[in-house]
Amino acid sequence: MARTKNPLFTGVKMRRGKIAPGFILKTRGEKAFISKCPDMSNVVPSELQLEYKHRFRAAVEYAKSIISDPRKKAVYKVRKGSTVYHSAIKDYLEK
Repeated sequence: MARTKNPLFTGVKMRRGKIAPGFILKTRGEKAFISKCPDMSNVVPSELQLEYKHRFRAAVEYAKSIISDPRKKAVYKVRKGSTVYHSAIKDYLEK
């Protein structure tokens, strides 16, 4: 991981993420680093991770069904400081 002092990468609001094919920008404190993208090809998710992934996918489908119907969206109880979409996801995951 190489540290960069390039003004393009320091002080930017989005100070992490993919910056070029095969490279990502990371920050630690106020320092910016450029590194290769991690090789995730040998990662095998556990059964519990797959279960949570499927639950979250179902929650997103539920939230999309709420926001695509104007009547449901208008009457949906929204949490303070949130959107209908995010409130629906949270409600689905909490039930």
